[in-house]
Amino acid sequence: MELQLSTPALLFSAITLMMLAFTNRFLAIANLIRGLHKKYLENPEENIIIEQIHNLKRRLSLIKYMQLCGVLSFLLCVVCMYLIFIEAQEAANYVFIGSMLALLVSLGISLIEILISTKALNLEIQDMEELFQKRSSRFWFKKDKNED
Repeated sequence: MELQLSTPALLFSAITLMMLAFTNRFLAIANLIRGLHKKYLENPEENIIIEQIHNLKRRLSLIKYMQLCGVLSFLLCVVCMYLIFIEAQEAANYVFIGSMLALLVSLGISLIEILISTKALNLEIQDMEELFQKRSSRFWFKKDKNED
């Protein structure tokens, strides 16, 4: 199969949107970390904050690698277009395959990061459920003064 100049160019918009999504994730996590830092300074003994901090550190690392692979894919697309332009078709094919692999790795890491982020949300939900159960059990057996 012979690549045309427009083939790697089609990935530009997809990679750009993907990088925008990754950057938005990074910014959201940065805000979460700042908020957790503030909470941690107020109450350093709260275990859920410590668990979330570890979780966010892992997610930051994954986002870094997602962005790295996305940028690598983008750069390889540009190199591929140049190789097609100078009519080095065989090299362009290999570079395009490399670009697609980098994109695939970036998406795979993104999937892992999403799974970790849902784990973090489940920690929050579990914490809220425990607080709700404590509040509910406190008032569950309490007699109303009007009943006597």
